[in-house]
Amino acid sequence: MSAASEAEGEPEPDPLDAFRQFLALPGDVLVLSLAMFAFSLGFQMTGRYLPEYLSVLGAGSVVIGLYGSVGNLISAVFPYPGGALSDRIGSRSALTLFGVASTLGFVVWWAADPLSTVRFGPTNLAVVVIFLGLFLSQAWKSFGLGATFAVVKQSVPNDKLASGFAATETFRRTAFLLGPLLAAGALSLFEFTEGFRVLLLVAAGAGALATVAQYVLYDAANDSFGKSFEGLGTVVSDLRSLPSPLRPLLVADTLVRFANGMVYVFFVIVVVDFLSVGATFPVVGRLSPAAFFGVLLGIEMAAALLTMVPVARLAERVGLKPVVAIGFAVYAVFPVLLISAPAEPLVVSVPGLAGVGVLELSPAVVLALLFAFSGLRFAGLPAHKALIVGPAERDAGGRVTGTYYLVRNAVTIPSAAAGGLIYGVSPPAAFATATVVGIVGTGYFLVRGEEFAAYA
Repeated sequence: MSAASEAEGEPEPDPLDAFRQFLALPGDVLVLSLAMFAFSLGFQMTGRYLPEYLSVLGAGSVVIGLYGSVGNLISAVFPYPGGALSDRIGSRSALTLFGVASTLGFVVWWAADPLSTVRFGPTNLAVVVIFLGLFLSQAWKSFGLGATFAVVKQSVPNDKLASGFAATETFRRTAFLLGPLLAAGALSLFEFTEGFRVLLLVAAGAGALATVAQYVLYDAANDSFGKSFEGLGTVVSDLRSLPSPLRPLLVADTLVRFANGMVYVFFVIVVVDFLSVGATFPVVGRLSPAAFFGVLLGIEMAAALLTMVPVARLAERVGLKPVVAIGFAVYAVFPVLLISAPAEPLVVSVPGLAGVGVLELSPAVVLALLFAFSGLRFAGLPAHKALIVGPAERDAGGRVTGTYYLVRNAVTIPSAAAGGLIYGVSPPAAFATATVVGIVGTGYFLVRGEEFAAYA
């Protein structure tokens, strides 16, 4: 541990600080934060179920993979026209426009189901409408690229960056925990299509309230969202000037995210259709596979929230690189573990004082353990972000982050489409291929990755 981290009287980042600071925010920033929470809640209630919704509407694996790649494309390119629009019409108007667009996206998705009987080329009109809704619903996400990085970089000592990011991630990801659990509740009361359409209306309602609130109460007159995108030459220049420790991290991260992107949109389909695993709980009774998938996502995020701060503090003792490598390894092996999950109870030998005992794990318990394990990839995100922004100059965190994510997201755009092609031939082959690619990325990082000096 560095000497700086041992200095007496230095404030220790606390995961609850995110909530305390949230309540103490100025009114306009508080409103914007609530809007972010509302939209995140809507996305988390619905986004992970869209591939299953597409499947119910008649889309095949290739179309579902294409849906994932279009989502990757939007994530890669939307921040730049979004920033330019903000500079042109002002922050308040742009936020309102993007809020309206995202809310309409949820409504468009809701309206798709009755159109599934209308043929449109090789597919049906409902599938086309889902793609249209994707462009609308993702609009609000186009703001904020690099903002969290810049704030934490400027306010937290270098050797406490991982804990600082853990505090902000803990608050932001609360919506990631609540959204899937709300989805599980709705899908336990209704059959899938009806329940999912109810969730879309709830998401649209939350988006509408957030949009109205931020328009009426949020005063962004003095805010700045930075310069608009200045062209490909700027990206090339920024890429060439990336701090040297980031280059092997970028290569490894891109490989790992490409691997995850190959199968990410198929997680829900594997649980709901391929494995078709439900669960029985006290009080609530039997949950369908679709409802149980929401519980699994809640378990995944609960595991992430519970381990995020301890893992960040572990990074202060052992360094960022080992923690980031563990996160990469979880990304890599989870696909093959998921597709290989047993359809029958798993019998495990457990040594004890009385000899070797036998423990029988139901398929639902096995999946719950797998998704809890998957949560460790999120637990490593604060250390990962610290390793990205740490080597940057103090006032260049946002620019370095923007370049890093632009390159990574651009390269991973075709990952879901590639995964969809393989999945159409063999789901196990698609998930096994994803794991191989992820292991290559993890291995590259272990060999070539560099530690951030403040944690060395």
